[in-house]
Amino acid sequence: MKGLKLLAWRHLSYHKARTLLLIGCLALTGFLPSATTALTSAYQVNLAARGESTPFLVGAQGSRFDLTLNALYFRRAELETLSWGELSALRNDNDFVVIPLHLAHTARGYAICGTTPEYFELHNLAPQQGTPPLILGDVLLGAKVAAALDLKVGDALFSDPSELYDISKPPALKMRVCGLLPATNTPDDDAVFVSINTAWVLDGLAHGHDDTETIKPKLVLGKTDNQVVVSQALLEYREVTSENLASFHSHLDPDARPLHGAIISPAKGVDAAEWAKATTLAKTRFEQSRVLQFVSPHTVLSDLMSFVFRLKTFFDAFSGVLFLITGLLTALVLTLSAKLRSREMATLHRIGCSRSATIKLHLYELTFVALASAGLAFLGVQIAIQLLPDLVQTL
Repeated sequence: MKGLKLLAWRHLSYHKARTLLLIGCLALTGFLPSATTALTSAYQVNLAARGESTPFLVGAQGSRFDLTLNALYFRRAELETLSWGELSALRNDNDFVVIPLHLAHTARGYAICGTTPEYFELHNLAPQQGTPPLILGDVLLGAKVAAALDLKVGDALFSDPSELYDISKPPALKMRVCGLLPATNTPDDDAVFVSINTAWVLDGLAHGHDDTETIKPKLVLGKTDNQVVVSQALLEYREVTSENLASFHSHLDPDARPLHGAIISPAKGVDAAEWAKATTLAKTRFEQSRVLQFVSPHTVLSDLMSFVFRLKTFFDAFSGVLFLITGLLTALVLTLSAKLRSREMATLHRIGCSRSATIKLHLYELTFVALASAGLAFLGVQIAIQLLPDLVQTL
């Protein structure tokens, strides 16, 4: 660097406070609109991709936003349950594949999703190690969960107790890690997957214990030809093993078992026209029942993004005001600087510098400041994208 560029650099370096003030103001002016645009674009892409991969959702009447965010992003929400039997009409319809979702439990703070193999087929998920959860007590880990908990196939993972000090609630279940999913950059990376039957075991709706024919007589409170009433002292198994797997059973009608929602996808061989007709009829039927809701995740997430875009409009307006103020401040600083440097410019003219040379000197200074501001704004945007919380968890 030499000549006018070196002179411009030395001048900016000497007046550090003024230079840093200009760089900071210009960087902030560029940072706000750039950051809001980058973040909303990233949110829109992520939400749209997840929404488009899930055709429809069914859940109990309530907030469609809570249902969608819980089913697609495993966001904790107090959802009303529906029963497996309430989905019988859809399950018996050859146009639909019904994928149940049970989302009430956690393991080490990570959401447990009880579902069926069709879920993994829908989202193109295949374990990079091990197998999907095929039997009771098996657990399949998302990539981030496996990395954070440092677990591998064959290790054990305990569910979180639903009520720590309530002994009437089911205690933690010891589960076996059967597989690990590859990283997908989706919410599935942060989830723990079990079979739907394992989820009902976590609810306490299914359990295993010793054969009532072999237990101690003092634990039997009553006995008839069809029923044996045993004492609460008969402990239920809290780990599913090959030895006790056959003893696990439920006393609840299968159609009464609870779910928190279900994904509805087209069956193989169903064309677009048949699918549109079937979903329209199903949606109409659910709306008339006023018990369940039939929602399109893509539509719900689009409505969510419209709220985000309204916030972006506010920030854009604020950025416009900030840009105007910064422009006035910059003009004021440059005007005062020109007055203070009048003797310096006169000296340059006396030693032979042309007016175009002094103009170039000012332009070099502005260029250095602008480049530094742009670099700082770009760095700020990248940091914001990395550090700002997930929109879904924030709303």
